[in-house]
Order: sequence, then C-alpha cells, then structure tokens
Amino acid sequence: MSQRDLNKGAGALFQDEGQDGLLHRAFLRGEGFSEEEVRRSPVIGIANSASELNPCNAGLNELAEFMKEGIREAGGLPLEFPTISISEPFTRPTSLYLRNLMSMDVEEMIGATPIDGVVLLGGCDKTIPAQLMGALSANKPAMMLAAGPRPVSCFKQNLEFTVDDVWPLCESRRVGAVRDEDWLELEGKVNIGVGTCNVMGTATTMSAIAEMLGFALPGSTLPAANSSARAELARATGRQIVQTVSKGTLPTDLVTDQSLENAFRVVSALGGSTNAVIHLEAIAGRAGLRIGPERFESWSASTPYVANVRPSGQRLLADLDAAGGVPAIVQRIGVTIHRDMATANGQSWEELLAKQEFPENDAIAPINEPLSERGSLVMLRGNLAPRGAVLKAAGVHDPKLKTHRGRAVVFDGLADLNSRIDDPELDVDRDSVLVLRGLGVLGAPGMPEVGHIPIPAKLHRAGVRDMVRLSDARMSGTSTGTVVVHVTPEAAAGGPLGILATGDEIELDAAAGVLRHFLSDEEVAARKPFASPPVQARGMAWLHQQHVLQADDGCDFNFLRASGMETIKDTESNCERAIATS
Repeated sequence: MSQRDLNKGAGALFQDEGQDGLLHRAFLRGEGFSEEEVRRSPVIGIANSASELNPCNAGLNELAEFMKEGIREAGGLPLEFPTISISEPFTRPTSLYLRNLMSMDVEEMIGATPIDGVVLLGGCDKTIPAQLMGALSANKPAMMLAAGPRPVSCFKQNLEFTVDDVWPLCESRRVGAVRDEDWLELEGKVNIGVGTCNVMGTATTMSAIAEMLGFALPGSTLPAANSSARAELARATGRQIVQTVSKGTLPTDLVTDQSLENAFRVVSALGGSTNAVIHLEAIAGRAGLRIGPERFESWSASTPYVANVRPSGQRLLADLDAAGGVPAIVQRIGVTIHRDMATANGQSWEELLAKQEFPENDAIAPINEPLSERGSLVMLRGNLAPRGAVLKAAGVHDPKLKTHRGRAVVFDGLADLNSRIDDPELDVDRDSVLVLRGLGVLGAPGMPEVGHIPIPAKLHRAGVRDMVRLSDARMSGTSTGTVVVHVTPEAAAGGPLGILATGDEIELDAAAGVLRHFLSDEEVAARKPFASPPVQARGMAWLHQQHVLQADDGCDFNFLRASGMETIKDTESNCERAIATS
C-alpha cells in the first residue's frame, strides 16, 4: 500500500457514523467544538513548538490562532498540538543534540494522530530542520510557517542594533573595555521582542530553505515576527494547507535533487549560515537522497553572492524583505535555479516570477556586480578534513586570511579553551591558527556553537580582530570571521584533528578548497589518538552516541534515514557514514 493510500481518510474518523467516529467527535465536543465543527474535513494538525524556554518561538501561539482562521475559511478543522521545542541559547549541551529527538516527536505525532495534513510552526535554529525532517519521515501533506525575525533594537549610538552587534561587545567585555552599567543596559537591548535572530543567521537561513523546498509560501521568510504581514501569512498558510491536502502533495514529492540544489544556491546567494550544510544534508537523507561536499561546493562556487544583509553585509532583513525577499533572490540568480520546481502555493517558480516585478534596492547587489562571483560558503577538503569542513567566506574580515599558513595553538575542549585563551603567557601571535577540538557531534556531544573561538585577550588589546580558527564544532549563523567549522571526521571519531599538537603547521587555501597539515605518515602514526568520549549508559545520551552520524551526513541518526540509505564503516575514520543504495 502506498503512502498516499495510507494517508487517505486519516481525518475521516471524525465523520465515521460508527463507534470510532462517535468517540472521536465526543471527545472534541468535550473541548468545546460544535456539532458542525467536529465533522469538518480535512482535519489539519498544527504542530506548535511554542515554549517559554524558547524566546524565538514565543510568538507562535498568536500565529496559530490566525492560522486556524485560514483553515476554517477553507473548510477544514484545525487541531493544534505541541511538540518539544529547542532553543539555541537555552539548551544544553547544545540544540543540535536534541534536533533528531524533536524530529522523532514530530514524526510520531503526525503519523499517530487522525489528521490529513499538518502545518509546522517553528522558529529557532534547530526547530525548523527538525520539523521538516519529521514531516518528511511521516510523509503526510505538510506546510511550514516560521516565527519570523524579531525587531531591531538600538544601543548607545547604534540605532540599528542587531544580534551580531553583541559579539564584539562580548569580546570587549572580556578585556575590560565595557563598563558594568553599559553591560547591564545591553541586557535589555539585545532582544526587544519575540522572534528569531534579526540577521541572516541559521533561523532565517532555514526558513529560506523551507520556502525553496516548497513547504513555506513564497515571500514568507522575512516579514517581522510581530507584523500584520506575518499574521496574514498565517491565515494564507492555513488556507493553502487545505488545498495541499486536496491535491495529495506529499513532502517526499517536494524534496528532490533539483529542489535541494535550488535551496542551497539560495543559501549561497544569501550569505546564509554554515549550519545549513548539516541540516540540508539531514533533510535530504530523510528523502533517501544525499548531497555530499562535492555538490555543495559545486553549487556554491557557481552561484553569485548577492544579498547585502547582515551579518556579512550592510543592510537589515527588513531591507531585503522590501526588495522582494527570497523570490527576488531567485530572480536575481536566474539561470542557476531550476524554475520548474513547485512553490508551496502550487505554482512553479517560473510561473510565480513571471507575474512579479521587484524594486531596485541595495539589499540585493546587481547580477553584474555581485558581492562575490561565488557563493558565501566554501567546502574544504584535505588531510586535516578528509570528509570536509566549511568556511563562510562572506564573513572573513581580512581577505588575506583566506590563504594562510600558520602555527597551530591547540585547545582540547571548552574548559581548556576558557582556562588558557586569555593567559598572558599563551604562546600565540596574530599569524597563529587557533584549533578547538573534542566538540563534534560525538565529542561534545552535539556540536555546540563554539567554533567562533575568541581572539586571545592580549591580541585583542593589540588590535587583532580576526584570525584563522578551526574546529569540529559549529558556529552561530550570526557570527563572522575566518572560522572553519564542521571539520570531519571529528577528533572524537578518529579524525586527523585529534592528532594535531601545538606548533604543527596548518594551511588554509579557500580558493583551492584545501585544509591540510604537513605531518609525515610516520609522525601521524606515532601520535597518540584522541580520547573517545565515555560510554553512555542510558536514555538519549546512549541513543545519540550509538546512532548519530558525522557532519557530512547531516548528524542524523542512522536508523532515521529513508529506505535506500544505509550506513557503512568508514575505514579512514573508523566511524559510520551514510550511502545511498538505490
């Protein structure tokens, strides 16, 4: 029996005239639904990840009410249900550690409940990919609406204060250059409303991916969280999901090699987050597909970077929204996009763009004068990263650092980093390469966003603001700098990063896509392997340790990949990797 056959009539239990139908309707009547409402069709679930432990998603309850209006207008019955919620700043050891668990929660709730389709309400970084992954595995008709970016604040003379402005102030605070009273004032100015980070961070990047894959309505990525435009998008999404259910469009119809390429090309044009590489690979795996570092690099290298928005550019997300948002980016990068791919409203990109004109706005560079001829993300390979690493080239402050050879200064984990990074006796200079390891998906566990290693205090005081840094961790999409992340395999999985020692020479050549060390085979063989993490005894920690894949496979659990995907032992790194078998 096909998935479409299994989906048929999932919500029909509410119309059944027998015992099952009676009980389904009776329980809803007890909640206050009317006799007419409990017989409406289709039944649309609203997977709401709102939580007071997730400030980015705090506005989703209000959006859910607008969405219900749209579903009712289209004749459907909206039924809201909660799932776990993941907040980047509030989750320990890291939000990625719980992404796969959330995807399982979403998948099981969609599959186990009598709904015909679902709308995913998410926001903070890992919420959107978790919801998309779960919806793909459940494979009932699905749409998404993201929380939207929070308002822009002001602090001192900065009248357009966004979240990326916080990091330089934190660096200055470390070296005693921010007064206590200013630090306290800053606390009330970072976030002045609900919504996701107000720059092109991971949340906005993932919302753009949802738009490009056909889950979110065109133009839905950028309107502000608390705006009337986002409220109307909620109503429109509610109306559209009823049509999507009627057409029988499934998530696996939307995620194809072509739509994945479209999504990553737009990420490359936007200057999007490095985290997109991990999440898009995980999404692909739920559809039985694999992208791989080579295709990521090919797509990025042949896509112009055109979105002049923060943190890598100059303008605000609101300026990009005024310029036409993601559809305007699609039009600007033109021939690189598969325009026959469907949008969430059923039109192809070709049909949609034929009806739109976009105003001139310096938030999007002209195609003949892009910010860069290639996309913002660079995939690196070499003997230090046999299965890949990622550099956000758009965030590099000093272009000369894109080609750099320097002496490693190695830190083993966060405790080591925090205890030594500001030591006046630390043997480091501006040409050193800072290396942080033991913080990959197994080692941390979960790859925390700590790859943006702080500049040592003595160098910061001397005016140094960027250095080459590399790690098996991740970094926030709101951060910039010459930061290489996702070095794979990670140190705890036997990757070469684990055998480095302070003083070893490292070379970064972004133009050539190379990250390497200069150790001989004999020296590598003589080095002591990096310590494996302690064996976990129970629960999520055990599940994660036993089944999580490396960054180049999206850090998904091996048993959650679609049929046609299997894992094999990688002889180079002694850890599992995913392959497509069909």
